[in-house]
Amino acid sequence: MGGIFGTISKKDCVNDLFYGTDYNSHLGTKRAGLVTFDAEKGFSRSIHSLERDYFRSKFEDELDSFVGCQGLGVISDTDPQPIIVNSHLGRYAVVTVAKINNLRDIADELLAEGMHFSELSANKINQTELVALLINMGDSFVDGINKVYSKIDGSCSMLVLTEDGIIAARDYAGRTTLVIGKKEGAYAVSSETTSFPNLDYQVVRDVAPGEIIRLRADGMEVLQGPSDCCQICSFLWVYYGFPASDYEGINTEDVRERCGKFLGEEDDTEADLVCGIPDSGVGFALGYGEGHNIPYKRAVLKYTPTWPRSFTPGNQSRRDLVAKMKLIPNRAIMKGQRVVFCDDSIVRGTQLRDNVRTFFECGAKEVHARISCPPLVYGCPFIGFTSSKSDLELITRRIIRDFEGDENAKLSEYATTDSPEYKRMVDEIARRLGLTTLRFNKIETLIESIGLPKEKVCTHCFDGSSCCHRMKPKE
Repeated sequence: MGGIFGTISKKDCVNDLFYGTDYNSHLGTKRAGLVTFDAEKGFSRSIHSLERDYFRSKFEDELDSFVGCQGLGVISDTDPQPIIVNSHLGRYAVVTVAKINNLRDIADELLAEGMHFSELSANKINQTELVALLINMGDSFVDGINKVYSKIDGSCSMLVLTEDGIIAARDYAGRTTLVIGKKEGAYAVSSETTSFPNLDYQVVRDVAPGEIIRLRADGMEVLQGPSDCCQICSFLWVYYGFPASDYEGINTEDVRERCGKFLGEEDDTEADLVCGIPDSGVGFALGYGEGHNIPYKRAVLKYTPTWPRSFTPGNQSRRDLVAKMKLIPNRAIMKGQRVVFCDDSIVRGTQLRDNVRTFFECGAKEVHARISCPPLVYGCPFIGFTSSKSDLELITRRIIRDFEGDENAKLSEYATTDSPEYKRMVDEIARRLGLTTLRFNKIETLIESIGLPKEKVCTHCFDGSSCCHRMKPKE
C-alpha cells in the first residue's frame, strides 16, 4: 500500500519528519524517501530501498544533510519517490499513495503531447512522476490535482511540498486516508494517526474525500471542499492499519475486537483456547475469546528481534521461508488442546496451511481457524494491499476454477454468505489447509464492527461492489 507523512513548523522539522515517517513503516516494504525545503538551500532529497533493510537504518546517518522547516516522507510499495519538480507552478515535491490502473494509457497520451518521463523503475513509468506531470497541466495546484483525479483509474492520495506550505489531497472516493495533526508552532499530515502521539501532535481532523487543504506553520486553509462520496477501504481495519491508529475517528483495534466478539458469540465450536496470529489477528482473537468465553493464550508468537516487519525476498521460496520464520509455535501451550487460531484474512493460503501443519505437529488435538473478514473473492482494483498479480493467486478463485471450470463463474453466489456455493468453497478451503473447521466473519458483521454505513465503506474484495469510482468534488 504505502504511507506518507508531512510536517511544517516554525522551526526545524527534520526530527519530526524522520520519526513521523518511520511510524508509517508497516504500510510498505519496498522504498522510502525524505525531502525537505529551505528557502536558502532549496530541496534536499534522499531515496532508499527497504527490501533488505529498515527505514531508520537507511536514513538516520543522513539526517544532518536535511535542512528546513517543512518536509515530506514516504514509505512506498511502488516507485521511488518523492519526485521534485520545477514547473510554471513553481518548485515543488510530491509523494503519493496510489494505484493507477491506466498508467500506461495516460503515459502514452502524455508522450503523444510531447511530454517525457525521466524517473523509471525497472523500466516502468514512475506513477508519482506521472501524477506530477498531470499536476503541471493545471493552472494552479488545485486545478492540476483535479486533473489527476479526472484521469486516473484507481486511487491516489498525495502530499505536495511547495514554497508556500504543504498541500494535502485525498482522492475523491477517499479509499486511502490522510489525517491532520497540530502542536504549538507546527502542523503535520499523515496516513496514520500513530505518527502523532509520541511527537506531541494532537489530531485535528481527517482530510475528507476529494478535499484539498494547504498547511502552513500557523494554520490550515481549505482549497477545495469534499466530494459527495466516501469509499474508505475496509481492509484498513482488517489488516494493514496499525492497532493504535484511527480512520474516520474509528480505532483499528476496537474494530478488530468487536469483529472477534461478534463471531465468538455466534460460534458453537467447543475449544480450549484461542490465539491470534500476530500482529493483526491478536485483537480479533481477544474479542473472540471474550465472546466465546474461552481463554486467550499465546500459542504462537512473532519472533521480533530479527524479523520486526515483513521483508520481501526476491523469490517465492524465500518469501515463504521468511513468513514461516517469523512465527514460533509454543508447544507447551497447544499440546493436547483444541485451539482456535484467529487471523485477519486468507489470500493464497500458503502460510496458513504451513502453520496448521506445524500446530498439529506440536500436538494440537484440533485446529480451528476464524477469519476476521469474509473470503477474498475479488482482486482489489483500487489499492495494492497484496502483491498478487492475478486473481488466481486467491485461493478462492482457484477453488472456483476447479469447481466450475472458470475462475470467474458464479462469483456473486460464492461471495454470498451461507449460499450453497459459499459453504462448498469454505469447506474446500478448510480441507486444503488441513483445518478441523473454518469460519469467516460475515460482511454484515464487519460493517457493524466498523460502524460506518455500508455505502461509505469499500468492500469490493469481498462482494465485488463499488461506487463513486470517479466522483467529482462539490463545486
